[in-house]
Amino acid sequence: MHNKDTQNTIHIIGAGLAGSEAAWQAANAGARVILHEMRPVAATEAHATGNFAEMVCSNSFRSDDAETNAVGVLHEEMRRAGSLIMREADANKVPAGGALAVDRENFALGVTRAVENHPNIEIRREIIEALPPEEWDNVIIATGPLTAPPLAEAIRALSGEESLAFFDAIAPIIYKESINFDVAWFQSRYDKKGPGGDGADYINCPMDEAQYTAFIDALINGEKTEFKEWEKSTPYFEGCLPIEVMAERGPETLRFGPMKPVGLTNPHTGIKAHAIVQLRQDNALGTLYNMVGFQTKLKYGVQKDVFRMIPGLENAEFARLGGIHRNTFLNSPKLLDGRLRMNARPALRFAGQITGVEGYLESAAIGLLAGRFAAGDALGQEVPPPPATTALGALLGHITGGHIADGAGKAFQPMNVNFGLFPEISTPRVDADGKRIKGKERGFARKRALSARALSDINDWVKEQPLVAV
Repeated sequence: MHNKDTQNTIHIIGAGLAGSEAAWQAANAGARVILHEMRPVAATEAHATGNFAEMVCSNSFRSDDAETNAVGVLHEEMRRAGSLIMREADANKVPAGGALAVDRENFALGVTRAVENHPNIEIRREIIEALPPEEWDNVIIATGPLTAPPLAEAIRALSGEESLAFFDAIAPIIYKESINFDVAWFQSRYDKKGPGGDGADYINCPMDEAQYTAFIDALINGEKTEFKEWEKSTPYFEGCLPIEVMAERGPETLRFGPMKPVGLTNPHTGIKAHAIVQLRQDNALGTLYNMVGFQTKLKYGVQKDVFRMIPGLENAEFARLGGIHRNTFLNSPKLLDGRLRMNARPALRFAGQITGVEGYLESAAIGLLAGRFAAGDALGQEVPPPPATTALGALLGHITGGHIADGAGKAFQPMNVNFGLFPEISTPRVDADGKRIKGKERGFARKRALSARALSDINDWVKEQPLVAV
């Protein structure tokens, strides 16, 4: 190993959203980064290209509301911290109501080009199949849910504890031109406008009660992907359940989940639908739409038959059918310290989904923190963690010490960012006019107070950083 590869160098394994963000943050701070990515040398079950930060499950970063939504707060915090992922998401957004969704191909290309062109980053397309050598004294492992089996086994052996695993399912993508707009229509729920949107950003396909009942039966009875023996005990993450698994929980489950009909009016009939399937724009051209919440493990042929039962999708043509892949994550509260270092070997940091956060945005957020912490080590500067009152700090706290098992010994589970992770805050009981705040308005007042505190505190944290950008 050459000295130039080891001295004051950060090695990052994996160029997904977390690894790319970590590399960007560390390199911008002035540290030297070597980014190791196995694609396209080796493929995965879910990725289609060799581009960095490829989004495989959905093209949405979810709500962009930084006033009353924890996800939107995290968006804004990351923007203020100079996030590459947020920069490229904003540059490649497509209409999606109140959500921030992107043209996934152009988004990944933007991230890839930015990382490739950074003077402090060297890219090596190679497979890391074992734990890094001892000479690598500053490493970030950001290999995501599809960590190569040999490396995953090495991590398990070092930790002395079994990693947990679950399945993530992927939603189908449909060609817009194949959708029947004599039945379907454009509308966002409650006509809500979002980034780059106009309040009519989703395609809606209505069902009456008989159509819904037949559809549920077909979902439940359709032939599913067979699991290998070693996969059969792997649980699903509750936030990304396959559509047929939700259907099996009860006939009304989907009507109160991804197929809820509220906030939408059918302009063709004026009749309130029993259930509605929504599709969200997937690329900038507006030629591709993904089925919102329709992750699935149905076999390919069955998917076509079942999803063409949906009114408006009778002749649907699929750019990509749904799929399923295994996800792996660490018992991070036990294995990692407050700066994402492995207790058993502090030279190793972890970032992204493997740490036990769920979602593209959350993965990138942990990459942002890991990159800053690693840069601090490389440059001999102490980087403080973000305050627990911020979205970044709340996520970090959850995965590195905020989890408390219940009386039944409930296992640590992946978590999306949410206000439940934030420290409580006192909120006013009366408004500026002296009127009592009650009901839903009180809840919104609490969220606005949590958001305002978070954004104020993140501003202070960013300003106090000792790292000097190049």
